Amino acid sequence: MGNGDKPRQFSEDSSAQASANSSCDSQSVSPIPESPIPIPGSSIPHSPFPIPCSPRFALLAGEASGDQLGAGLIAELARRHPGAQFVGVGGPLMRAAGLEAWHDCSELAVMGYAEVARHLPRLLRLRKRLRERLLAWRPDVFIGIDAPDFNLGLERALKEHGIRTVHYVSPSVWAWKERRAATIGRSADRVLCLFPMEPPIYAKHGMAGARYVGHPLADAFAMAPDRDAARHALALPSQGTWIAMLPGSRLSEIKRLGLDFLRACALLLAQRPKLHFVAPMANAACRALFTQQLARVAAEPDAAGLRAAFHLVDGRAHAAMVASDVVLLASGTAALEAMLAKRPMVVAYRVARMTQIIVRGLRLLKVGHYSLPNILHAALPMSHAAHVQSPQLVDQPLLPELMQDACTPAALRDAVLAWLDDPARVDAVVARFGELHEALRGGGSARAADAVDELLAEPR
Repeated sequence: MGNGDKPRQFSEDSSAQASANSSCDSQSVSPIPESPIPIPGSSIPHSPFPIPCSPRFALLAGEASGDQLGAGLIAELARRHPGAQFVGVGGPLMRAAGLEAWHDCSELAVMGYAEVARHLPRLLRLRKRLRERLLAWRPDVFIGIDAPDFNLGLERALKEHGIRTVHYVSPSVWAWKERRAATIGRSADRVLCLFPMEPPIYAKHGMAGARYVGHPLADAFAMAPDRDAARHALALPSQGTWIAMLPGSRLSEIKRLGLDFLRACALLLAQRPKLHFVAPMANAACRALFTQQLARVAAEPDAAGLRAAFHLVDGRAHAAMVASDVVLLASGTAALEAMLAKRPMVVAYRVARMTQIIVRGLRLLKVGHYSLPNILHAALPMSHAAHVQSPQLVDQPLLPELMQDACTPAALRDAVLAWLDDPARVDAVVARFGELHEALRGGGSARAADAVDELLAEPR
Protein backbone atom coordinates (compact mmCIF):
# COMPACT_ATOMS: atom_id res chain seq x y z
CA MET A 1 0.00 0.00 0.00
CA GLY A 2 1.51 3.26 -1.00
CA ASN A 3 1.60 6.31 1.16
CA GLY A 4 2.52 9.86 0.44
CA ASP A 5 3.57 12.05 3.33
CA LYS A 6 5.32 10.63 6.35
CA PRO A 7 2.65 9.05 8.56
CA ARG A 8 1.71 10.71 11.78
CA GLN A 9 3.52 9.21 14.78
CA PHE A 10 1.54 9.00 17.98
CA SER A 11 3.23 9.29 21.36
CA GLU A 12 4.28 6.01 22.95
CA ASP A 13 3.74 7.57 26.36
CA SER A 14 0.02 8.13 26.01
CA SER A 15 -2.25 5.55 27.66
CA ALA A 16 -5.92 5.43 28.53
CA GLN A 17 -7.01 5.29 32.15
CA ALA A 18 -9.80 2.96 33.20
CA SER A 19 -13.07 4.70 33.92
CA ALA A 20 -15.89 3.47 36.11
CA ASN A 21 -19.34 2.83 34.77
CA SER A 22 -22.07 1.41 36.95
CA SER A 23 -24.26 -0.03 34.18
CA CYS A 24 -23.73 -2.62 31.48
CA ASP A 25 -25.78 -3.18 28.35
CA SER A 26 -26.82 -6.54 27.00
CA GLN A 27 -27.84 -6.87 23.38
CA SER A 28 -30.01 -9.35 21.55
CA VAL A 29 -28.79 -10.90 18.32
CA SER A 30 -30.44 -9.52 15.21
CA PRO A 31 -31.53 -12.04 12.58
CA ILE A 32 -30.04 -12.01 9.12
CA PRO A 33 -32.45 -10.56 6.56
CA GLU A 34 -34.15 -12.96 4.17
CA SER A 35 -31.95 -13.77 1.18
CA PRO A 36 -32.53 -15.69 -2.04
CA ILE A 37 -29.22 -17.45 -1.38
CA PRO A 38 -28.83 -19.84 1.60
CA ILE A 39 -26.47 -18.43 4.24
CA PRO A 40 -24.59 -21.14 6.19
CA GLY A 41 -22.84 -20.60 9.50
CA SER A 42 -24.55 -17.32 10.30
CA SER A 43 -25.89 -17.81 13.81
CA ILE A 44 -24.23 -16.11 16.77
CA PRO A 45 -25.29 -17.83 20.00
CA HIS A 46 -26.16 -15.97 23.16
CA SER A 47 -23.80 -16.30 26.11
CA PRO A 48 -25.15 -16.94 29.61
CA PHE A 49 -22.36 -14.93 31.23
CA PRO A 50 -22.52 -11.19 32.08
CA ILE A 51 -20.49 -8.68 30.11
CA PRO A 52 -17.98 -6.65 32.15
CA CYS A 53 -18.73 -2.99 32.79
CA SER A 54 -16.52 -0.39 31.09
CA PRO A 55 -14.68 -2.89 28.86
CA ARG A 56 -11.32 -2.00 27.35
CA PHE A 57 -10.96 -2.66 23.62
CA ALA A 58 -7.78 -2.55 21.58
CA LEU A 59 -8.12 -2.47 17.80
CA LEU A 60 -5.58 -2.55 15.00
CA ALA A 61 -6.43 -1.70 11.39
CA GLY A 62 -3.81 -1.70 8.66
CA GLU A 63 -5.43 0.24 5.81
CA ALA A 64 -8.35 2.41 4.72
CA SER A 65 -10.85 -0.44 4.35
CA GLY A 66 -9.97 -1.65 7.85
CA ASP A 67 -10.38 1.89 9.14
CA GLN A 68 -13.95 1.86 7.81
CA LEU A 69 -14.75 -1.47 9.45
CA GLY A 70 -13.11 -0.43 12.71
CA ALA A 71 -15.01 2.86 12.86
CA GLY A 72 -18.34 1.07 12.48
CA LEU A 73 -17.48 -1.48 15.15
CA ILE A 74 -16.24 1.16 17.59
CA ALA A 75 -19.45 3.16 17.13
CA GLU A 76 -21.59 0.09 17.81
CA LEU A 77 -19.57 -1.06 20.84
CA ALA A 78 -19.54 2.49 22.25
CA ARG A 79 -23.32 2.62 21.92
CA ARG A 80 -23.65 -0.62 23.88
CA HIS A 81 -20.92 0.17 26.43
CA PRO A 82 -20.88 3.92 27.15
CA GLY A 83 -17.88 3.65 29.46
CA ALA A 84 -15.75 1.59 27.08
CA GLN A 85 -12.22 2.61 26.12
CA PHE A 86 -10.74 2.15 22.65
CA VAL A 87 -7.03 2.27 21.85
CA GLY A 88 -4.75 0.98 19.12
CA VAL A 89 -3.90 1.61 15.48
CA GLY A 90 -6.35 3.20 13.07
CA GLY A 91 -7.04 5.97 10.63
CA PRO A 92 -9.16 9.13 10.63
CA LEU A 93 -12.50 7.32 10.75
CA MET A 94 -11.57 5.23 13.78
CA ARG A 95 -10.15 8.28 15.55
CA ALA A 96 -13.37 10.17 14.85
CA ALA A 97 -15.34 7.24 16.30
CA GLY A 98 -13.40 7.42 19.57
CA LEU A 99 -10.11 5.55 19.13
CA GLU A 100 -7.06 6.77 21.03
CA ALA A 101 -4.59 6.07 18.23
CA TRP A 102 -1.14 4.97 19.28
CA HIS A 103 -0.09 4.82 15.61
CA ASP A 104 -1.69 5.63 12.26
CA CYS A 105 -2.78 2.73 10.08
CA SER A 106 -0.69 4.06 7.18
CA GLU A 107 2.39 2.76 9.02
CA LEU A 108 1.23 -0.75 8.12
CA ALA A 109 0.23 0.15 4.57
CA VAL A 110 2.48 -2.23 2.63
CA MET A 111 1.33 -4.76 0.04
CA GLY A 112 2.96 -7.64 -1.85
CA TYR A 113 5.82 -9.98 -0.93
CA ALA A 114 8.54 -7.82 -2.45
CA GLU A 115 7.18 -4.65 -0.87
CA VAL A 116 6.81 -6.24 2.58
CA ALA A 117 10.39 -7.54 2.45
CA ARG A 118 11.73 -3.99 2.22
CA HIS A 119 9.72 -2.88 5.26
CA LEU A 120 9.97 -6.06 7.32
CA PRO A 121 12.48 -4.87 9.98
CA ARG A 122 10.41 -1.76 10.70
CA LEU A 123 7.16 -3.74 10.83
CA LEU A 124 8.65 -6.29 13.21
CA ARG A 125 9.88 -3.53 15.52
CA LEU A 126 6.45 -1.91 15.45
CA ARG A 127 4.70 -5.18 16.27
CA LYS A 128 7.07 -5.83 19.18
CA ARG A 129 6.39 -2.38 20.64
CA LEU A 130 2.65 -2.87 20.26
CA ARG A 131 2.77 -6.31 21.89
CA GLU A 132 4.59 -4.95 24.92
CA ARG A 133 2.29 -2.00 25.25
CA LEU A 134 -0.87 -4.06 24.86
CA LEU A 135 0.29 -6.60 27.43
CA ALA A 136 0.84 -3.73 29.84
CA TRP A 137 -2.55 -2.15 29.06
CA ARG A 138 -4.43 -5.51 29.27
CA PRO A 139 -7.49 -4.97 27.05
CA ASP A 140 -10.55 -7.12 27.63
CA VAL A 141 -10.58 -7.88 23.91
CA PHE A 142 -8.05 -7.27 21.15
CA ILE A 143 -9.55 -6.93 17.65
CA GLY A 144 -7.21 -7.22 14.70
CA ILE A 145 -8.88 -5.88 11.56
CA ASP A 146 -7.65 -7.55 8.39
CA ALA A 147 -3.82 -7.17 7.88
CA PRO A 148 -3.41 -10.89 8.70
CA ASP A 149 0.36 -11.04 8.23
CA PHE A 150 0.74 -8.40 10.94
CA ASN A 151 -2.24 -9.09 13.16
CA LEU A 152 -2.33 -12.87 13.47
CA GLY A 153 1.12 -13.06 15.06
CA LEU A 154 0.22 -10.30 17.45
CA GLU A 155 -3.10 -11.97 18.27
CA ARG A 156 -1.37 -15.26 19.01
CA ALA A 157 1.05 -13.62 21.45
CA LEU A 158 -1.78 -11.84 23.25
CA LYS A 159 -3.95 -14.95 23.37
CA GLU A 160 -1.09 -16.90 24.96
CA HIS A 161 -1.11 -14.27 27.72
CA GLY A 162 -4.82 -14.70 28.40
CA ILE A 163 -6.20 -11.81 26.34
CA ARG A 164 -9.31 -12.53 24.27
CA THR A 165 -8.62 -12.07 20.56
CA VAL A 166 -10.81 -11.40 17.53
CA HIS A 167 -9.73 -11.34 13.91
CA TYR A 168 -12.15 -9.18 11.92
CA VAL A 169 -12.18 -10.12 8.23
CA SER A 170 -11.24 -13.70 7.60
CA PRO A 171 -8.10 -14.12 5.53
CA SER A 172 -8.98 -15.52 2.12
CA VAL A 173 -8.65 -19.17 3.12
CA TRP A 174 -10.76 -20.13 0.10
CA ALA A 175 -8.24 -18.46 -2.23
CA TRP A 176 -4.96 -19.52 -0.68
CA LYS A 177 -4.76 -22.47 1.73
CA GLU A 178 -7.86 -23.87 3.42
CA ARG A 179 -5.69 -25.61 6.02
CA ARG A 180 -4.69 -22.16 7.23
CA ALA A 181 -8.12 -22.01 8.92
CA ALA A 182 -6.87 -24.35 11.65
CA THR A 183 -3.76 -22.27 12.37
CA ILE A 184 -5.80 -19.06 12.49
CA GLY A 185 -7.73 -20.60 15.39
CA ARG A 186 -4.51 -20.65 17.41
CA SER A 187 -4.36 -16.87 17.11
CA ALA A 188 -8.01 -15.82 17.30
CA ASP A 189 -10.80 -16.85 19.65
CA ARG A 190 -13.24 -15.49 17.09
CA VAL A 191 -12.93 -14.92 13.35
CA LEU A 192 -15.52 -12.51 11.96
CA CYS A 193 -16.30 -13.50 8.39
CA LEU A 194 -17.66 -11.05 5.86
CA PHE A 195 -18.66 -13.72 3.36
CA PRO A 196 -21.07 -16.60 3.95
CA MET A 197 -18.90 -19.32 2.41
CA GLU A 198 -16.19 -18.85 5.03
CA PRO A 199 -17.49 -20.29 8.37
CA PRO A 200 -18.03 -23.80 6.90
CA ILE A 201 -14.36 -23.86 5.87
CA TYR A 202 -13.29 -23.07 9.43
CA ALA A 203 -15.67 -25.67 10.84
CA LYS A 204 -14.23 -28.29 8.48
CA HIS A 205 -10.80 -27.64 9.96
CA GLY A 206 -11.94 -27.72 13.60
CA MET A 207 -12.17 -23.97 14.26
CA ALA A 208 -15.58 -23.40 15.90
CA GLY A 209 -15.15 -19.68 16.55
CA ALA A 210 -15.88 -18.39 13.03
CA ARG A 211 -18.95 -16.18 12.78
CA TYR A 212 -20.57 -14.84 9.62
CA VAL A 213 -21.40 -11.19 10.32
CA GLY A 214 -22.15 -9.92 6.84
CA HIS A 215 -20.36 -7.11 5.07
CA PRO A 216 -20.94 -3.57 6.40
CA LEU A 217 -20.67 -2.19 2.89
CA ALA A 218 -23.78 -4.17 1.94
CA ASP A 219 -25.76 -1.98 4.32
CA ALA A 220 -24.13 1.21 3.03
CA PHE A 221 -25.53 0.83 -0.50
CA ALA A 222 -29.19 0.98 -1.50
CA MET A 223 -30.50 -2.05 -3.33
CA ALA A 224 -31.44 0.26 -6.22
CA PRO A 225 -28.89 3.12 -6.26
CA ASP A 226 -30.07 6.42 -7.75
CA ARG A 227 -27.81 7.41 -10.63
CA ASP A 228 -29.42 10.84 -11.15
CA ALA A 229 -29.11 11.72 -7.45
CA ALA A 230 -25.44 10.69 -7.44
CA ARG A 231 -24.69 12.82 -10.48
CA HIS A 232 -26.44 15.77 -8.88
CA ALA A 233 -24.43 15.29 -5.66
CA LEU A 234 -21.19 15.34 -7.66
CA ALA A 235 -22.32 18.29 -9.83
CA LEU A 236 -22.16 16.15 -12.96
CA PRO A 237 -24.51 16.61 -15.92
CA SER A 238 -27.47 14.28 -15.68
CA GLN A 239 -27.18 13.33 -19.35
CA GLY A 240 -24.38 11.56 -21.13
CA THR A 241 -22.33 8.41 -20.54
CA TRP A 242 -19.93 8.47 -17.61
CA ILE A 243 -17.09 6.07 -16.83
CA ALA A 244 -15.93 5.97 -13.21
CA MET A 245 -12.19 5.44 -13.13
CA LEU A 246 -10.54 4.21 -9.91
CA PRO A 247 -6.86 3.34 -10.40
CA GLY A 248 -6.35 2.53 -6.70
CA SER A 249 -6.20 4.06 -3.24
CA ARG A 250 -2.45 3.53 -2.85
CA LEU A 251 0.32 5.41 -4.60
CA SER A 252 1.92 2.12 -5.66
CA GLU A 253 -1.30 1.10 -7.42
CA ILE A 254 -1.64 4.41 -9.23
CA LYS A 255 2.00 4.19 -10.32
CA ARG A 256 1.40 0.77 -11.85
CA LEU A 257 -2.08 1.35 -13.30
CA GLY A 258 -2.73 5.06 -13.76
CA LEU A 259 -1.00 5.61 -17.10
CA ASP A 260 -2.56 2.57 -18.75
CA PHE A 261 -6.00 3.50 -17.40
CA LEU A 262 -5.62 7.02 -18.79
CA ARG A 263 -4.40 5.77 -22.16
CA ALA A 264 -7.39 3.44 -22.27
CA CYS A 265 -9.60 6.48 -21.68
CA ALA A 266 -7.88 8.30 -24.56
CA LEU A 267 -8.59 5.31 -26.82
CA LEU A 268 -12.20 5.29 -25.68
CA LEU A 269 -12.55 9.00 -26.47
CA ALA A 270 -11.17 8.40 -29.94
CA GLN A 271 -14.11 6.07 -30.60
CA ARG A 272 -16.74 7.72 -28.39
CA PRO A 273 -15.94 11.47 -28.26
CA LYS A 274 -18.92 12.22 -26.01
CA LEU A 275 -17.78 10.02 -23.13
CA HIS A 276 -17.03 11.58 -19.74
CA PHE A 277 -14.87 10.29 -16.87
CA VAL A 278 -15.15 10.80 -13.12
CA ALA A 279 -12.16 9.83 -11.00
CA PRO A 280 -12.46 9.85 -7.19
CA MET A 281 -9.11 10.33 -5.46
CA ALA A 282 -8.43 8.64 -2.10
CA ASN A 283 -6.25 11.43 -0.71
CA ALA A 284 -4.19 14.47 -1.65
CA ALA A 285 -1.07 12.43 -2.50
CA CYS A 286 -3.04 10.18 -4.84
CA ARG A 287 -4.64 13.22 -6.49
CA ALA A 288 -1.29 14.90 -7.04
CA LEU A 289 0.23 11.81 -8.67
CA PHE A 290 -2.82 11.15 -10.83
CA THR A 291 -2.97 14.79 -11.94
CA GLN A 292 0.65 14.51 -13.10
CA GLN A 293 -0.17 11.34 -15.02
CA LEU A 294 -3.24 12.95 -16.59
CA ALA A 295 -1.18 15.91 -17.80
CA ARG A 296 1.42 13.53 -19.23
CA VAL A 297 -1.07 11.39 -21.16
CA ALA A 298 -3.12 14.41 -22.30
CA ALA A 299 0.05 15.75 -23.98
CA GLU A 300 0.54 12.55 -25.97
CA PRO A 301 -0.58 12.25 -29.63
CA ASP A 302 -4.19 11.17 -30.16
CA ALA A 303 -5.23 12.18 -26.61
CA ALA A 304 -7.01 15.38 -27.59
CA GLY A 305 -9.79 16.35 -25.23
CA LEU A 306 -8.73 13.91 -22.48
CA ARG A 307 -8.19 16.53 -19.80
CA ALA A 308 -11.50 18.25 -20.54
CA ALA A 309 -13.35 14.92 -20.30
CA PHE A 310 -12.13 14.24 -16.76
CA HIS A 311 -13.81 15.30 -13.54
CA LEU A 312 -11.69 14.65 -10.43
CA VAL A 313 -13.33 14.49 -7.00
CA ASP A 314 -11.85 14.08 -3.53
CA GLY A 315 -13.09 10.85 -1.98
CA ARG A 316 -16.77 10.08 -2.66
CA ALA A 317 -15.93 6.87 -4.50
CA HIS A 318 -19.35 5.38 -3.77
CA ALA A 319 -21.14 8.33 -5.36
CA ALA A 320 -18.83 8.22 -8.37
CA MET A 321 -19.62 4.56 -8.96
CA VAL A 322 -23.36 5.07 -8.63
CA ALA A 323 -23.18 8.06 -11.00
CA SER A 324 -21.43 6.02 -13.70
CA ASP A 325 -22.51 3.70 -16.47
CA VAL A 326 -19.36 1.52 -16.29
CA VAL A 327 -16.57 1.37 -13.71
CA LEU A 328 -12.89 0.81 -14.55
CA LEU A 329 -11.06 -0.04 -11.34
CA ALA A 330 -8.13 -1.59 -9.57
CA SER A 331 -8.92 -5.00 -8.08
CA GLY A 332 -9.73 -4.92 -4.37
CA THR A 333 -12.55 -3.71 -2.17
CA ALA A 334 -13.54 -1.27 -4.93
CA ALA A 335 -14.81 -4.21 -7.01
CA LEU A 336 -17.15 -5.20 -4.20
CA GLU A 337 -18.32 -1.58 -3.93
CA ALA A 338 -19.03 -1.42 -7.66
CA MET A 339 -21.02 -4.65 -7.37
CA LEU A 340 -23.09 -3.15 -4.56
CA ALA A 341 -23.54 -0.01 -6.67
CA LYS A 342 -24.98 -2.36 -9.37
CA ARG A 343 -22.59 -1.10 -12.03
CA PRO A 344 -20.82 -3.25 -14.64
CA MET A 345 -17.08 -3.07 -14.24
CA VAL A 346 -13.68 -3.91 -15.66
CA VAL A 347 -11.19 -5.09 -13.05
CA ALA A 348 -7.45 -4.73 -13.54
CA TYR A 349 -4.35 -5.10 -11.40
CA ARG A 350 -0.59 -5.36 -11.37
CA VAL A 351 1.71 -6.45 -8.57
CA ALA A 352 5.48 -6.18 -8.38
CA ARG A 353 7.16 -8.64 -10.72
CA MET A 354 8.85 -10.45 -7.83
CA THR A 355 5.50 -10.88 -6.08
CA GLN A 356 4.09 -12.40 -9.26
CA ILE A 357 7.02 -14.80 -9.54
CA ILE A 358 6.63 -15.93 -5.92
CA VAL A 359 2.87 -16.48 -6.19
CA ARG A 360 3.17 -18.40 -9.45
CA GLY A 361 6.28 -20.34 -8.49
CA LEU A 362 4.87 -21.56 -5.18
CA ARG A 363 1.36 -22.02 -6.61
CA LEU A 364 -0.08 -20.05 -3.73
CA LEU A 365 -3.30 -18.92 -5.39
CA LYS A 366 -5.99 -21.63 -5.36
CA VAL A 367 -8.79 -19.86 -7.25
CA GLY A 368 -9.16 -18.94 -10.88
CA HIS A 369 -10.44 -15.41 -10.27
CA TYR A 370 -9.21 -12.39 -8.35
CA SER A 371 -12.18 -10.05 -7.97
CA LEU A 372 -14.75 -10.51 -5.22
CA PRO A 373 -17.82 -10.35 -7.50
CA ASN A 374 -16.51 -13.27 -9.57
CA ILE A 375 -15.47 -15.21 -6.46
CA LEU A 376 -18.84 -14.68 -4.77
CA HIS A 377 -20.69 -15.60 -7.96
CA ALA A 378 -18.81 -18.90 -8.15
CA ALA A 379 -19.18 -19.68 -4.43
CA LEU A 380 -22.85 -18.83 -3.87
CA PRO A 381 -25.60 -20.61 -5.78
CA MET A 382 -27.83 -18.71 -8.15
CA SER A 383 -31.52 -18.68 -7.35
CA HIS A 384 -33.90 -20.64 -9.56
CA ALA A 385 -35.25 -17.39 -10.99
CA ALA A 386 -31.75 -16.25 -11.94
CA HIS A 387 -31.07 -19.61 -13.59
CA VAL A 388 -34.17 -19.20 -15.71
CA GLN A 389 -33.68 -15.53 -16.55
CA SER A 390 -29.89 -15.54 -17.08
CA PRO A 391 -28.68 -19.04 -18.04
CA GLN A 392 -25.70 -17.44 -19.79
CA LEU A 393 -24.22 -16.56 -16.38
CA VAL A 394 -24.11 -20.15 -15.09
CA ASP A 395 -20.49 -21.30 -14.63
CA GLN A 396 -19.24 -18.08 -16.22
CA PRO A 397 -17.47 -15.11 -14.61
CA LEU A 398 -19.58 -12.00 -14.20
CA LEU A 399 -16.94 -9.53 -15.26
CA PRO A 400 -13.57 -9.31 -17.05
CA GLU A 401 -10.32 -9.38 -15.10
CA LEU A 402 -7.20 -7.97 -16.77
CA MET A 403 -4.17 -8.80 -14.66
CA GLN A 404 -0.45 -8.16 -15.11
CA ASP A 405 0.54 -8.28 -18.81
CA ALA A 406 -3.12 -8.54 -19.89
CA CYS A 407 -3.71 -5.06 -18.49
CA THR A 408 -3.08 -2.96 -21.60
CA PRO A 409 -4.81 0.22 -22.76
CA ALA A 410 -6.34 -1.54 -25.76
CA ALA A 411 -7.66 -4.44 -23.68
CA LEU A 412 -9.13 -2.05 -21.11
CA ARG A 413 -10.81 -0.04 -23.87
CA ASP A 414 -12.30 -3.16 -25.44
CA ALA A 415 -13.64 -4.42 -22.12
CA VAL A 416 -15.36 -1.10 -21.35
CA LEU A 417 -16.87 -0.92 -24.84
CA ALA A 418 -18.17 -4.48 -24.48
CA TRP A 419 -20.33 -3.33 -21.56
CA LEU A 420 -21.52 -0.19 -23.35
CA ASP A 421 -22.51 -2.25 -26.40
CA ASP A 422 -24.34 -5.09 -24.61
CA PRO A 423 -27.17 -3.75 -22.43
CA ALA A 424 -28.78 -7.20 -22.18
CA ARG A 425 -25.69 -8.62 -20.47
CA VAL A 426 -25.52 -5.56 -18.23
CA ASP A 427 -29.09 -6.23 -17.11
CA ALA A 428 -28.35 -9.90 -16.36
CA VAL A 429 -25.19 -9.13 -14.41
CA VAL A 430 -26.84 -6.33 -12.44
CA ALA A 431 -29.65 -8.72 -11.44
CA ARG A 432 -27.06 -11.19 -10.17
CA PHE A 433 -25.31 -8.36 -8.30
CA GLY A 434 -28.62 -7.79 -6.51
CA GLU A 435 -28.74 -11.42 -5.36
CA LEU A 436 -25.19 -11.26 -4.05
CA HIS A 437 -25.95 -7.95 -2.33
CA GLU A 438 -28.85 -9.57 -0.46
CA ALA A 439 -26.59 -12.43 0.61
CA LEU A 440 -24.08 -10.02 2.18
CA ARG A 441 -26.62 -8.04 4.20
CA GLY A 442 -25.87 -9.78 7.47
CA GLY A 443 -26.00 -6.80 9.80
CA GLY A 444 -22.40 -5.68 9.50
CA SER A 445 -21.17 -3.75 12.52
CA ALA A 446 -24.09 -4.80 14.73
CA ARG A 447 -23.46 -8.50 14.21
CA ALA A 448 -19.72 -8.00 14.59
CA ALA A 449 -20.42 -6.35 17.96
CA ASP A 450 -22.69 -9.29 18.85
CA ALA A 451 -19.78 -11.65 18.27
CA VAL A 452 -17.42 -9.48 20.34
CA ASP A 453 -19.96 -9.31 23.17
CA GLU A 454 -20.38 -13.09 23.03
CA LEU A 455 -16.62 -13.48 23.51
CA LEU A 456 -16.45 -10.73 26.12
CA ALA A 457 -19.03 -12.56 28.24
CA GLU A 458 -17.07 -15.80 28.31
CA PRO A 459 -15.07 -16.48 31.48
CA ARG A 460 -11.29 -16.63 31.21
